[in-house]
Amino acid sequence: MRLVGLKYTAELPAADGEAAGGTVTIEQNDVDVDPKSLLRLTQQSPPQYECLLDLGTCTLTIEGPDEEPLVLTPKGEVTLVGKLTQYPPRGDLFQLKNPVDFVDPAKPDDVAVVLQKFPAKAGGL
Repeated sequence: MRLVGLKYTAELPAADGEAAGGTVTIEQNDVDVDPKSLLRLTQQSPPQYECLLDLGTCTLTIEGPDEEPLVLTPKGEVTLVGKLTQYPPRGDLFQLKNPVDFVDPAKPDDVAVVLQKFPAKAGGL
């Protein structure tokens, strides 16, 4: 499966004394040239599927009020796993396969953020 144009954005709560908090965005950078996402039938009746969504080349951007955006890249793979009863998914929950370290490309040895969990719902057509 080829994953195209994936983007998740979340609002950050405002800190004490600030009017706005900011946003965190995880976004696929470009077209998935080496598709690694997979849909696998795990049970015939009733049908059960496992869907692995490989985000490929993605970025995590943290934007705060009055600050330059911080753009980070993953140190390893970013894969979401969903257990489905139908495909395409309709509001099914996907979980992060493994925690992911994110680094500043200018400092690739310094982990800036560790994404421990990432529950995400996916909807179908």
